[in-house]
Amino acid sequence: MKDEQLFSLIQLAKEKDQKAQTKLINVFWVDVFSFVMKKVHDENDTDEITVNVFSKVLSKLDLYDPHFQFKTWILTIAQNTIIDFWRRKSRENQDPTENLDEVKNHYAKSPEELMISDEEQKKIIKTIESLDGNYQDIIKLRFFEEKSIKEIAEELGISVANTKVRVMRAKKVLAELLKNNEFEDN
Repeated sequence: MKDEQLFSLIQLAKEKDQKAQTKLINVFWVDVFSFVMKKVHDENDTDEITVNVFSKVLSKLDLYDPHFQFKTWILTIAQNTIIDFWRRKSRENQDPTENLDEVKNHYAKSPEELMISDEEQKKIIKTIESLDGNYQDIIKLRFFEEKSIKEIAEELGISVANTKVRVMRAKKVLAELLKNNEFEDN
C-alpha cells in the first residue's frame, strides 16, 4: 500500500469510518500477529493480545505522528501490550502467602502455647463452619488443603483474579468473626 493511500485510510479511520478501520486492521493484522506470536508462543494469547493491540491503535489514532512509519508505531504498541501481558501473567502466578511457613516456623510455640492453640483451633473450626458455604470452601482449599490460588481457581472454575478476591474476603470475614468471638468468650 502506497503512503498516500495509507494516510487517507488512517484519516478515514480517525473519523470513525468502520470500513476504513477494518481495512487498516486487515492490512496490518498478519504483521502484528506474527510479531506477537514470536514473543508469546501461544496462539490463544497471541490472538487476544493482537485484538488488544488493534483496540489501542484505533483508540489512539489521533496520537499517530505521520513523520514515523505507521507499521513501526503499531509494533511499538504491540511491544508495550506484550510487556503488560507478561507483567499481568507474573502477578497472577504470584502467591501472596508463599513464605507463610517460614513465618510460622519463626514463631515456634512452647507446649503450653500448643495446648492453648488446640483450643483456639477448635474455636476457629467452629467459626469456619458458621461461614457461608462459598467462604468455607475457599478457606478449606487455601488453608487446610494448602492449594495455590491457581489450583483453587481451576477447581472452582473461576478466574485467578476472582479467586484472590474470594480468598481475601473469606479471610476478612473470618477475622472479623474470630475477633467478635474473642470478646464474647472473655
